Amino acid sequence: MAGSILQLFSPMQPHPANPIFVYMSSKETIAGSEMKSLVKKVEEHLQKIFDGGGKKAIAKQKERGKLTARERIDYLIDKKSDFIEIGAFAGFEMYEEQGGCPAGGTVGGVGYVSGRQCVIVANDQTVKAGAWFPITGKKNLRLQEIALQNNLPVIYLVDSAGVFLPMQDEIFPDKEHFGRIFYNNAQMSAKGIIQIAAVMGACVAGGAYLPIMSDETLMVEGAGSIFLAGPYLVKAAIGEDIDAETLGGAVTHTEISGIADYKFKTEEECLDQIKKIIDKIGEKEKAGFDRIKAKKPGKSIDDLYSIVPTDSTKSYDMLEVIERLVDDSEFDQFKEDYGKTIICGYGRIDGWAVGIVANQRKIVKNKKGEMQMGGVIYNDSADKAARFILNCNQKKIPLVFLQDVTGFMVGSRSEHAGIIKDGAKMVNAVANSVVPKITIVIGNSYGAGNYAMCGKAYDPRFIYAWPTAKIAVMGGDQAAKTLLQIQVAGMKAKGEIIPPEEEERVLNEIKDRYEKQTTPYYAAARLWVDAIIDPVQTRKYISEGIAAANHQTVMGDLKVGVFQV
Repeated sequence: MAGSILQLFSPMQPHPANPIFVYMSSKETIAGSEMKSLVKKVEEHLQKIFDGGGKKAIAKQKERGKLTARERIDYLIDKKSDFIEIGAFAGFEMYEEQGGCPAGGTVGGVGYVSGRQCVIVANDQTVKAGAWFPITGKKNLRLQEIALQNNLPVIYLVDSAGVFLPMQDEIFPDKEHFGRIFYNNAQMSAKGIIQIAAVMGACVAGGAYLPIMSDETLMVEGAGSIFLAGPYLVKAAIGEDIDAETLGGAVTHTEISGIADYKFKTEEECLDQIKKIIDKIGEKEKAGFDRIKAKKPGKSIDDLYSIVPTDSTKSYDMLEVIERLVDDSEFDQFKEDYGKTIICGYGRIDGWAVGIVANQRKIVKNKKGEMQMGGVIYNDSADKAARFILNCNQKKIPLVFLQDVTGFMVGSRSEHAGIIKDGAKMVNAVANSVVPKITIVIGNSYGAGNYAMCGKAYDPRFIYAWPTAKIAVMGGDQAAKTLLQIQVAGMKAKGEIIPPEEEERVLNEIKDRYEKQTTPYYAAARLWVDAIIDPVQTRKYISEGIAAANHQTVMGDLKVGVFQV
């Protein structure tokens, strides 16, 4: 699928005018066609997101001689290298009353600059002058978290008017709000994580601390400005008349205040200097995760379009997915004949040694010859997965979780067998694991299964979703029927009777609302996942994630605490 723009892209590539997909042969399955349609829909949404605040706003940026956020990143990163965009869907279909906030008003991700893997954060001035919405703050914190977890240098390309005032109560005062950015600046500096800030536009109020708390500050003359209070506020506060350039421009801060370290006539010169700075960073000790020369999967990765059904209720063999992700399609299963609803085993992805924990979606037989539902975690599979996770920690092997889970097995038989304690062992092992974890949500991600399979709350280094992903406390049908029962029971308690046709209407209304909340778009908009990715790009995302994690050497010792037996 060459040419895909699913968040693995060179930002300056023109949006493809022609269809991205090659016409399918008559041999291709309907399932493959449906998956490709879902991927194409994601790409169509991305095309609009990449326009930021719109063509008029971009034109105004150009009139001022400024590059857009994506153009800046494209100029900065190494040519022919991949930029893994994080949070392109942040704010998707949110803040519609305020005119929207494409990509959360910030373009960010992981890319290579002068051969070094870096986190890049660029304000998008075309979106409400780069103002910070609540999701903007969350996205910036997520990008800083990636830098902290993986010990990666951070490059800030600053061009922001500050907090979006109509929503200041949702972005300003709390622990995980705007101020946490500067807290992280200080923490990263103390940990030796390099931070470079280029001020290419406004940098005002509290935001002025970000570049000054970075290691080095660069400014563009006539465009960049740093001050706690702008000319209007200064006039109102103390009666002083002063223009922005004199108050806090590049000349002022490189020649008078000493706040900035470099000034440049153009943005390109500024970005060139960043490349020079990054180029001279000394190498640090790596974590030492094992990697050999990569091999392509022996089985065609394009088969992923047809293996996984778009109908989340249908079964398939997860082993077929794994064999199209691992090098040479070689996969060594751990306890192959035990706990079959979770597949565990060792393989390599793009040369990196990995331990894979995946939900088996086909119906299997347990050791007693009993049929077990695919996608459900049983007692034996939870025990097996917990043990395998501990093994990978012992061997210092990164973990990859492939989620398609409907939850833990319920009913008296499972409860009496201790499903809660067995599930708790698995959750404990995932929570306390010290090796890097990367999660791919392929299909369902329901209830406690989301937790046990390393959902967002369990600190995966990166978490990505396929277009078929569904994240919720339970499936749409079950949730809708449960909510309807509660609503009907409440009406009956008041002596009210609901006609069957009204009951059906309410059920469909609840189901539609619930289904919307389970989509990968809803999850990505709120940063529950880092990106929605094309299935055939999964190997690349996992590989780049482990490459990033390999920079962090301090993992600590595995301590799992109390295990219930």
